[in-house]
Amino acid sequence: MPTFLFDSIVFGPVHSRRLGVSLGINLLPVNSKLCSFNCIYCECGWTTCRAASLTRLPSRSEVGDALRKKLADMKEHGKQPDVITYAGNGEPTLHPDFSGIIDDSIALRNEYFPAAKISVLSNGSNLRRKSVREALKKVDMNILKLDSAFPETVRRLNQPQGKYDPESLIRNVRDFEGRFIIQSLFVRGEYQGEIIDNATSAEVDAWLAVIERLKPQSVMIYTIERDTPLGNNLKKVSVHELRAIAARVNALGISASVSG
Repeated sequence: MPTFLFDSIVFGPVHSRRLGVSLGINLLPVNSKLCSFNCIYCECGWTTCRAASLTRLPSRSEVGDALRKKLADMKEHGKQPDVITYAGNGEPTLHPDFSGIIDDSIALRNEYFPAAKISVLSNGSNLRRKSVREALKKVDMNILKLDSAFPETVRRLNQPQGKYDPESLIRNVRDFEGRFIIQSLFVRGEYQGEIIDNATSAEVDAWLAVIERLKPQSVMIYTIERDTPLGNNLKKVSVHELRAIAARVNALGISASVSG
């Protein structure tokens, strides 16, 4: 099935199921995906590049100039973003100037749209870097991926490119003192002869145990919406099931939202 790449530094604004009117920022190449994961459900397709040093990334000044131009245009036309979101063609924290870019973005946000939030969608694999953790502390919505508590499921579903497991995420979020959001995608299907289903009772029970340990601000629960690299081999998890999972999160005293 066809997937897509973002073809510019700044894109949108688009209406996000979870974030509202979102102005997107892509710190990664426009012609390939750069990520430390290779998730089988990713709307950007398969990871084709794994090291930032192997490809050209937009410079800090290019990102700042593009964001300023877009925010000025939106201001002139009376268009208010709810959030400025760092996502794009892979893992945004892989950019070597990620920390400085976040500082620039906060300054520009404060100048043009002080009410807008800044969010970062990250898989959490780069939290071992102190500069990344310090930058994420500054944003309004530090959104981290956790699709399963089981390393084997993570291996099949997210296909990390280096050393990563759910326990590493638990260790590294301590710096945030609860100021982070967990985002989890539930899906089922088949890949390379293996059954994929992170919505089974065993999966959800183990995932909930990790959520209880992490104690995030909130949890975003969703399933696939767009085309994936595996096409029809992956299926949505029903909204009914997602809401049942969310109810169990709510029972822990943690707010959960559902996008089906």
